[in-house]
Amino acid sequence: MKNLLICTVGLALAANLSLAQAQPHEEILAALASMAPGSPAPAEGQFVHIPPTLEDLEASNLNPELKKVIRRGYDLFTNTQQVRERYSLNDMNCDSCHMGAGRLPFSSPVWPAAVILPNYRPKNDQVNNIEERIAGCFSYSMNGEPPAYGSDDMLALTAYHQWLAKGVPVYQPGGSMYGRGFGTVAEPAQKPDYHRGKATYEAKCAVCHAEDGSGLQARGEVVFPPLWGDYSYNWGAGITRLFTLAGFVKHNMPIGQPNSLTDQEAWDLAQYIDAQERPQDPRYTGDVRETRELYGESFHKHTLYGLEVEGRLLGDHDNVGANKDFLKPEVLRDRTFN
Repeated sequence: MKNLLICTVGLALAANLSLAQAQPHEEILAALASMAPGSPAPAEGQFVHIPPTLEDLEASNLNPELKKVIRRGYDLFTNTQQVRERYSLNDMNCDSCHMGAGRLPFSSPVWPAAVILPNYRPKNDQVNNIEERIAGCFSYSMNGEPPAYGSDDMLALTAYHQWLAKGVPVYQPGGSMYGRGFGTVAEPAQKPDYHRGKATYEAKCAVCHAEDGSGLQARGEVVFPPLWGDYSYNWGAGITRLFTLAGFVKHNMPIGQPNSLTDQEAWDLAQYIDAQERPQDPRYTGDVRETRELYGESFHKHTLYGLEVEGRLLGDHDNVGANKDFLKPEVLRDRTFN
């Protein structure tokens, strides 16, 4: 079934027709409905891609050595905790945010990165390649030290991203890719509210992520990641933006019940979760208000960092998180072509 779906996509491209120009096949629509229950169907003009699976990899005629590298990338992506205290210094895996091994629509699938990069990124005001984009995830979402550019592990991760993008034209789809990012959530009828969010969290989220947001472990392994605190994502992670977290929550949570929350609940949960403390933004200047202003237009205008919420000035500390003795990873670098 999955091979047939991928073949259908490939045939459309081979005929010089993107799925943006043709009505998606009913089997593709069924696959999307299975991958992202309750999510909207592709709109007219959107590019649709069903990423391949490891089963498809094994069935392919790729070189065996390349298959090993892609498998290693998959393994790192889905079990990033195996490199805990090396690259990841918190309790997150790559697919804690990019769920379904980075394949699911509206769970920030990673295949678009392989076909739109290098590209300009406002967050660091420069053109990023795919290795730098991955390094950003390790630095912010993992609160860690990224694999070195060109290293075996970075090669494996980029190879896995590119495998998921198999058959997608480079640059061609532009910004009209179905399911890219976490999706949007309509503006709520009421202003997002911390206390409503707390009530919803306690009723629908705490069973997995704990009342104190510390997540759930079993036999020493992370089952559900922490949402705040020393072992969660830091203040520079993209999901600290309220609209980003609202989109993730709406389309992916509670686990097994995506799109079951109202838009208001999604926004309220984002307000509550992202009003909790977490490790410092690696770009911290030593003054939280100064840091917010410095990165306000490009990032923090969408976060609560540097604002007072419930009597607390969020981010007003020097805590870089557990297992970490540095602020900004050395691998992050500025680039200019001036």
